[in-house]
Amino acid sequence: MDEFIQEFLIEGGELLDQLDRDFVEFEKNPNSKELVARIFRAVHTLKGTGGTIGLKKLESVNHVGESILSRMREGKLNVNAEITSALLRMIDVDRQLLAAVERTGEEGDMDLTEVIQSLTDILTAHDRVNKAASDEVQKTHAANLDLTGNILVQQQAVEPDAVANAVKSQCKDGPHRTDEILAASAEIQKQVVQDALPAQSESREDSISSNIRVDVNLLEKVMNLVGELVLARNQILQFTSTQKDPAFLNTAQRLNLITTELQEGVMKTRMQPIGNVWNKFPRIVRDLSNATGKSVRLEMEGSQTELDKTIIEAIKDPLTHIVRNSLDHGIEKPAEREAAGKPRQGLLFLRAFHEGGQVNIEISDDGAGLDLNAIKEKAIERGIVPSQQAANMSDRAIGNLIFMAGFSTAKQVTNISGRGVGMDVVRTNIEKIGGTVDVSSVRGRGTTLKIKIPLTLAIIPALIVTTGGERFAIPQVNLVELVRLEGKAAETGIESIQEASVYRLRGTLLPVIHLTRELKLARPVQGNHDSAINIVVLQADSRQFGLVVDGINDTEEIVVKPLSKQLRTVSCFAGATIMGDGKVALILDILGLAQRASLAGDSAGHRAEAKSGELVEEAEQRESWLLFRVGDRGKLAVPLSMVSRLEEFDSKSIERSGNRQVVQYRGEIMPLVSIADALQMANPAAREGSLQVVVHTAGGSSVGLIVDEILDIVDQHVSITREAENRHLLGSAVIQQHVTDLLNVPELISSITGNGGIA
Repeated sequence: MDEFIQEFLIEGGELLDQLDRDFVEFEKNPNSKELVARIFRAVHTLKGTGGTIGLKKLESVNHVGESILSRMREGKLNVNAEITSALLRMIDVDRQLLAAVERTGEEGDMDLTEVIQSLTDILTAHDRVNKAASDEVQKTHAANLDLTGNILVQQQAVEPDAVANAVKSQCKDGPHRTDEILAASAEIQKQVVQDALPAQSESREDSISSNIRVDVNLLEKVMNLVGELVLARNQILQFTSTQKDPAFLNTAQRLNLITTELQEGVMKTRMQPIGNVWNKFPRIVRDLSNATGKSVRLEMEGSQTELDKTIIEAIKDPLTHIVRNSLDHGIEKPAEREAAGKPRQGLLFLRAFHEGGQVNIEISDDGAGLDLNAIKEKAIERGIVPSQQAANMSDRAIGNLIFMAGFSTAKQVTNISGRGVGMDVVRTNIEKIGGTVDVSSVRGRGTTLKIKIPLTLAIIPALIVTTGGERFAIPQVNLVELVRLEGKAAETGIESIQEASVYRLRGTLLPVIHLTRELKLARPVQGNHDSAINIVVLQADSRQFGLVVDGINDTEEIVVKPLSKQLRTVSCFAGATIMGDGKVALILDILGLAQRASLAGDSAGHRAEAKSGELVEEAEQRESWLLFRVGDRGKLAVPLSMVSRLEEFDSKSIERSGNRQVVQYRGEIMPLVSIADALQMANPAAREGSLQVVVHTAGGSSVGLIVDEILDIVDQHVSITREAENRHLLGSAVIQQHVTDLLNVPELISSITGNGGIA
């Protein structure tokens, strides 16, 4: 019996999930015979099986619900919001009863009086109305029958007693057609009343299912064994590098292939579609829409996107909270939307897709959007950020304040939200599984939350690095790019401003931390090693930072092992793994490492932001410049924003069209401009071999500027210190401590092509 109950608990949970979805859909499509039949069968199964195994409370509550559904199925009762709500409450009670059975083996002492009474009231009201209508029909039919009988008596077709019996039968058995009661014969034959509606077939064809249920604990055990096999495989592969026996190498390679396929297969058994979480959202949206007086349409895309079961369980509550917030805070009431020129019905859109080894989830609404001014004022009022810092914060930074613990702008507390609890937990739970969450909003148009999470936490790809003689693993999901500085760049690339290390990466100030310093590791003696610097660019909580390490080894799949209780409080480690040589390597917690270095997180992140405020302001004033050389004139520069591409052409491919040099470029004829000629340089050197060309595109056409050598791209605020001596120049400025002429590209092209733009 215990085994039977366990089987029923699983089946019952699946039926209740199906009923949640079907009831919401049935409310939208009340004429669907297929839906009402499916709902009836599910409730009938819950009642029947529950009664069989002794779950009397489950049987009793579903018996009343089944009676209501029976009348719906027969077309005698129409669905409405009141009936749907009552039946959904019945489903909630079913779920609580099954949970109690699973927890204790019994249904418990839950009082079902109220929910059974509400269902009974619906039945009573329907039967009362139906009986009144039936009585009226009977009176009319009896009158018609009596009149018809009198005519037949006068015609001597029947005896008077026969008519009296027919009228009595009419009033007793309900409405019938007159010709069903009064036959041509003198005797009244008893008619069998048939249901007017066609019977619904409930038979189902037996089919052999290809699916079996497997206990989650067994899957976990198999997954752990596969993890151990992966570790053994890695050790054997490392050992093969020292072996030359062909038979051994072939066997090792075969083991590698089989292990990889087995790993992929086991991973698939743990994968579940995100639709398993989304399936409950139609019910939530329906209930909250009714509770708040709003009209909301839910659309979902990518429900078949798969994630590991552990990830699915971890994101259930965060996603539910976000959906509730969107309905309560985001989408306006119909009258407000209409006044703002929007459709009365709001839209809540959920989207999931795979990208870059991660799952991206977007929750968007077309509501009022975040009130950034209110968020800023509340943050200042509660002392979360100083007023001076708040004035300089970007809209995105202000929007992300909603993830602060206890933060809320709600004017009153409701049973839905407003207590300042939730969004901080949302972010915490998502970050625990290595994910990130970000919010973007446009006032009056809506809000979108974007979540990025890994596919699985069991076996992950990682970058192996070394620092201080120790090896560490960096989850590849946090990896952005690798940067190596050599020679002079290694000496001057990393700058120190206000005790903070930064690196200018393509015009952006990238905070840099040294792993050796953060972990307080002894730096090994350099010996004859080169002075190159390895920077691993990482993403943590929507911020990027650079991590300086001694060496970068390789990427490989690692098996994540949890840390012992003694080490779980160390924020910069997420776990450990066993490497191919049998030694342990710690897995870095990128977010924890960033918070430890005051680069991310709540108050720590804001302190870092305030500290670097001047740096950010300085960076916004900078402009990127392309430096190049022409002849012996020295350095010249053009704004990088005016450069479309850098190309190199064989001098033999240069042709002439009229008086101009041209080259065939991307399906068009591109004119070439010699900067040396334009600046009237004396006897420019003859160019042979290849030509370096700076391509400028405007208005759909391109012009190539011929230079001698591309030097560098710099990011610097430029002030013109000397006026131009040539109309093709803007003037001169000091860039990288050298006097540099700034090229006036529009003027140069205009003078060469003979018009105000590109010919």
